[in-house]
Amino acid sequence: MPNPVFNEKKFEEASAGWGAPKAGQHIATQPVTDGPVTSWQKSMTINGTISASLVLLILLLVSASFGWNAATGPTTVEGVDTYSFPPMAMMGIVVGFAAVFAAMFKPNLAKIFGPVYAICYGFAVGAISKGYETLYDGIVLQAVLATASVFTVMLVLYRTRIIKVTNKFRRNVIFATLGVMVLYVGSFIFSLFGGSLPFLNGDNMLLSILFSVFVCGLAAMNLALDFDFIERGANMGLPKAYEWVAALGLVVTLVWLYLELLRLLSYLRN
Repeated sequence: MPNPVFNEKKFEEASAGWGAPKAGQHIATQPVTDGPVTSWQKSMTINGTISASLVLLILLLVSASFGWNAATGPTTVEGVDTYSFPPMAMMGIVVGFAAVFAAMFKPNLAKIFGPVYAICYGFAVGAISKGYETLYDGIVLQAVLATASVFTVMLVLYRTRIIKVTNKFRRNVIFATLGVMVLYVGSFIFSLFGGSLPFLNGDNMLLSILFSVFVCGLAAMNLALDFDFIERGANMGLPKAYEWVAALGLVVTLVWLYLELLRLLSYLRN
């Protein structure tokens, strides 16, 4: 998922280095000497970002397996299959979200916050997946294959420049994504008071399917932003720590896409 606080100005500051002075800021200088000088600094690379992404995905999958096993079920109650969502999974969601927001504002610590997100949120993803599988046999495998297919298609479209990430494209996708996130948070708060939105819980199946298709498409567009972030970051020579920033963003988008596809497939099953 793209970082909404990481705009063009932030890109320029990051490419200049962690300690780059702000425009107009006076820097005290020292006389030049013939002593040893270290100017070499490791930069972000595409291969490094791929490696970091694989590490996060492996951690997420391992944690998801524990979440899957922690969710008990299926249990048949009055002819209906149910399962128990472990309370620890809810804590994993909260900690995972906190880790993502922390990495947004502290990119130099993304190497720490990334694994925290993968482990904590991965546990919740496993528990959620177990619930869907309990109600819809084989749906998890379908969602995994669909996620991999969408990722491959978006990568091909981006590499062939059929999809071009312009400033307008980037701005529209980020604003739409923030709008959906606000809607989800509002729906959750609304549910605490006994209310619900028909197109978010399947009460109106047609609207639910249409909205879910829109969100899946929006998540796919976020993949294009992630690819663009990785490519531009490597070309601009951002500090190597930004490999973890890019990897975390990519994994967050993939998890979001996977969960939305689970929801869409469950509507279609109904």
